[in-house]
Amino acid sequence: MNKKIKILTLGDHPLSASGIGTQTKYFIEAMLKTGKYKFFCLGGAMKHENYDLVKTDEWGDDWVIKPIDGYGSQDLLRSIMRTQKPDIVWFMTDPRFWHWLWHIDHEIKALAPMIYYHVWDNFPPPTFNKTFYDSNDFVATISKVTDKLVGLVSPEVDHEYIPHVVDETIFKKYLQEEVERFKKSGIVQEKNFINKDGNKKFVFFWNNRNARRKQSGSIIFWFKDFLDRVGHDKACFIMHTDVKDVHGQDLEAIIKELGLTNGEVMFSTNKYPPETLAKIYCLADCTINVADAEGFGLATFESLACETPIIVTMTGGLQEQVTDGEEWFGIGIEPSSKAIIGSQEIPWIYEDRLNGNEVVDAMEKIYNMTEEEREELGRKGRNHVVTKYNREKIMKKWDDLLTKIYNELGSWENRKNYKSWEFKEVIWNLKR
Repeated sequence: MNKKIKILTLGDHPLSASGIGTQTKYFIEAMLKTGKYKFFCLGGAMKHENYDLVKTDEWGDDWVIKPIDGYGSQDLLRSIMRTQKPDIVWFMTDPRFWHWLWHIDHEIKALAPMIYYHVWDNFPPPTFNKTFYDSNDFVATISKVTDKLVGLVSPEVDHEYIPHVVDETIFKKYLQEEVERFKKSGIVQEKNFINKDGNKKFVFFWNNRNARRKQSGSIIFWFKDFLDRVGHDKACFIMHTDVKDVHGQDLEAIIKELGLTNGEVMFSTNKYPPETLAKIYCLADCTINVADAEGFGLATFESLACETPIIVTMTGGLQEQVTDGEEWFGIGIEPSSKAIIGSQEIPWIYEDRLNGNEVVDAMEKIYNMTEEEREELGRKGRNHVVTKYNREKIMKKWDDLLTKIYNELGSWENRKNYKSWEFKEVIWNLKR
């Protein structure tokens, strides 16, 4: 192929640390390695020091990033389409951020196919999203739940399950000596990992945004209940998050109220490279996510790749991580209730709420396992990640999909299978 397929991506900045940014980066780098593609990215959802075009040393003109505020606008996209002339428009994140894009889908699709990489957390089927799904040439779905919902809401739209991936060369089990050196590096407070008897504390890890659906406050209260059962010097809890996030709770106020200020709960607030996060997963005995809605859950996915078992809510993409239907790679907790919540934009969706006692029971169960039992869970978990979510196979899916869409649907002068018009029957009812 002489001409490289040019793809315009919209979403989080692909060099940012967000889950969306990370997955976009994995996708772009894998496609660039085939030699068949080039990318122009609108990098949003973060603060920028400047708005100059960004190029990487490795890929040069084949990967150009334009920093933007938010996710873009209609006028900006119209300008980019005309100046960059992409063959495919690829975008990712929550649908509520793309209403402005779908309102001009007829303009974009007349020039290039639109691929939406989509996640939806839960049932009931979001029929209010049908017009949005129908606006795309293809919907790639992050989880099995999402794929089923898209099929129910918009069966006419082509869609395929293409889950997230993880860099298993970084997220892996590190040698114990490396983990011990990491403890002494000052990034974590080494003294808090040893109890008054000189024994190692059990370590729980939580890596999420401090936001309402993540249940950041609840998990601290439940961790305190767990300590009340097993002893306050038997375990510690690392929370990698922004303790003052405006969308979450004041976590420092909570630990002060509960008296957990002596190293029981440690906050990790700096942004770390993947290699550092991997070592934190490795020093933990268990990673926990009790969100009431979770599209995929990248932190627990990374934890399994590092051979650290997980405790999760059986919701969204978390439920396909913790079990393959036969084996378990941690503990999955079934919701004790499902509440229909919503807003003006999203009229209905389930929140999968947990019973706090069941969370504490799960923490105690994994705490009481032998080290060998937890290691076996961890080994199985990594095998689950690198086989079912094999990065090479999933990226081959993306490559095949992009090539197929480019060949079958075309772009610009050779755009195929798209009409900017349609026939409608109009019946006049004339009354005298």
